Amino acid sequence: MSSHELERVEVMGRVSSGELKVRDAAVMLELSYRQAKRLWRQYREVGSQGLKHGNAGRRSNRSKPLKLRRRVLHLIRKKYSGSEAERFGPTLAAEHLAEEDGIVLDHETLRLWMLAEGLWSRTRKRKKHCQRRERKAHFGELVQLDGSFHDWLEGRGPRGCLMDMVDDATSRSHAHLGKEETIWAAAGVLRSWIQKYGVPRALYTDWKNVYKRKATPGEQLRGEVPVTQFGRMCQKLGIRILAASSPQAKGRVERNHGTHQDRLIKKLRRKKIASYEAANQYLESEYLPEHNRRFAGVAAKPEDYHGRKPRACELMRFFDWRLSAPSATIGWCVMRVVICNFSRNSDTMDRQSAKPWSANGRMET
Repeated sequence: MSSHELERVEVMGRVSSGELKVRDAAVMLELSYRQAKRLWRQYREVGSQGLKHGNAGRRSNRSKPLKLRRRVLHLIRKKYSGSEAERFGPTLAAEHLAEEDGIVLDHETLRLWMLAEGLWSRTRKRKKHCQRRERKAHFGELVQLDGSFHDWLEGRGPRGCLMDMVDDATSRSHAHLGKEETIWAAAGVLRSWIQKYGVPRALYTDWKNVYKRKATPGEQLRGEVPVTQFGRMCQKLGIRILAASSPQAKGRVERNHGTHQDRLIKKLRRKKIASYEAANQYLESEYLPEHNRRFAGVAAKPEDYHGRKPRACELMRFFDWRLSAPSATIGWCVMRVVICNFSRNSDTMDRQSAKPWSANGRMET
């Protein structure tokens, strides 16, 4: 019985003992006198069970058929269950049941069924509370960039790093899977973002040497501001780099890592993807568009703060090509790299030539 029904039983018991009159019971229970008389009659005839709701313990008229419930739970055990790290949560399982098995169920219904069968648990790890920073108001005003190392392919391929970019105002996400969190990986995902949306005003990163570093004692004495190679590239593009002092400060991209580690890994497993190339193709064609439709929001203000999209030749100058000057050196991010193997009588001393660089930092010949 509910607490409301137990209160009625208590009051009617006092009426039965002569302590109260039916009129007093009506006032205490906030009922009309006629309704109180009806309850008193039921209590005299049946006892406390007469005050229990008639539908208590019965199946709801809106409940799903038992056959459907058994089928769904069988599919959950067969396809979407496993260890705590492998099992699908109710929301993700409901999505895949609709996509792969044609069974449309509300995730809350599925959650109750899974709880009853021991396929899901309510336990959550409590974390230290941190006040969230208010979002930026415009799309492109600030984009968070970070890498997430994980066994994304679950042993089917090598471990890797997912380079993830998240817009602070809208939570729109873009990602690329590679081997390490290097300048080439960061430049690659930034270039892809620029091609899609334009040049963001600022990047929010951590203090890795790829993005931003602290000044050495010598630089401090000379009053120099330390700049990384990636920082020089961003300076030329007009992008400011802001470094976060803690993971919580750039919480949007950190929480996005958790979402990808839950959803992306399982979807890659379902697709049997075992290489970086196939994973990136799936990210671009299916996963990221669906992820942004589901999780991206609308900025507080409609203006887009991205700069214009550079032309292809401009992007090539920033990301792909280095010019070999008459001094037989390569210019890159305000640095000069000397080409060792050259002949003084060769054409490289007389004219400039452009050569592409690969993502591992080697110049192609």
